[in-house]
Amino acid sequence: MFDTRQNHPHTMKHALLILPLAALVPGAFQLIAQVAAKKSGIEARLEQALRMFPDADTDKDGALSINEALAYVEKHPEARDKFMARAGSGKSSSKPASFAPGAEGTKVFVCAHSYMIYTADWLPQIAQAAGVPHLKAGQQMIGGSRVQQHWDLPDERNQAKKALQEGIVDVLTLSPNLLMPDEGIDRFTRLGLEKNPELRVLVQASWAPRDGKAGAGFANAMRDSVTAEEIDSMLEAHNGWLSLLEKQVTGLNTELGRPSVRIIPASAALHSLRRHVAEGRAPGVSKQSELFRDDHGHPSDITALLVSYCHFACIYQRTPVGLPVPEKLSARPQSSDLVRLLQQIAWDAVTSHPMSGVKKA
Repeated sequence: MFDTRQNHPHTMKHALLILPLAALVPGAFQLIAQVAAKKSGIEARLEQALRMFPDADTDKDGALSINEALAYVEKHPEARDKFMARAGSGKSSSKPASFAPGAEGTKVFVCAHSYMIYTADWLPQIAQAAGVPHLKAGQQMIGGSRVQQHWDLPDERNQAKKALQEGIVDVLTLSPNLLMPDEGIDRFTRLGLEKNPELRVLVQASWAPRDGKAGAGFANAMRDSVTAEEIDSMLEAHNGWLSLLEKQVTGLNTELGRPSVRIIPASAALHSLRRHVAEGRAPGVSKQSELFRDDHGHPSDITALLVSYCHFACIYQRTPVGLPVPEKLSARPQSSDLVRLLQQIAWDAVTSHPMSGVKKA
């Protein structure tokens, strides 16, 4: 098993370089997975890369190793884009704005991959419970996507561009993936500001798929044995990627002359929740696997609500602590105490991150 935190001294750099070949992203490169369904994801993608770039096999043993792939991408950076173009990306889906002309409220467009798209449904419920007028300006989802892939959608299918060009968006939420920087963040921000100079762009910092491990054999149940110390190490590894996002956002805001772009620290909140579970401090939740609905790391309702509370806090600059238990979680054991914990973790994560734009009162 390849663990991006342990197997190389330049962990984060190599994780980013291998991304197009290893495809450590939700739903990416589905064609390859279908062709080699019985092989591990990395094995299948390395075989695909070898067929495209046979000279990457430097020892000429007929197989492409991870180290050979890393070395080739470093020497031939154009190979990354060529591979991504050949392999393709996840399917797209979208919904237009759902409010009537003249409606008052904060108009939010969710432009996401599968680790964030659920916030489009959770946020209206949370806002209603808080007595906040929230309007859905639309949503757009591409599985396993970088923000740039949303930008590249044809105009006739691009609800995000359409909504921004019409000036009906107050808040745009985006979800980059592991490969940074993501040029789409800059492009959507500039486009939106042309029509709405007060536009706020919130970028979700998501967690690593499969706990940062690639290859065959990882299962959701394996998360149950992860210790609090290991969770801290996972967060530390994630912070290497986060620093790249922070650098891009800082540069963009400097160029704009104002802090139009902020960061939603979803991963920090999730790691905090996992630590609570590992230490037996999460009411009604005894296993970390309950926080995910599959091996990959797509969120269960518990995690989806936690992340949505982070979004609520960043969008409305207020704490979710004290809001009622959503109906979807009301039947869970100790639901009231659990939801209160989720609210507090979300608020602490958001107010602790200097680029969220939210401060404790």
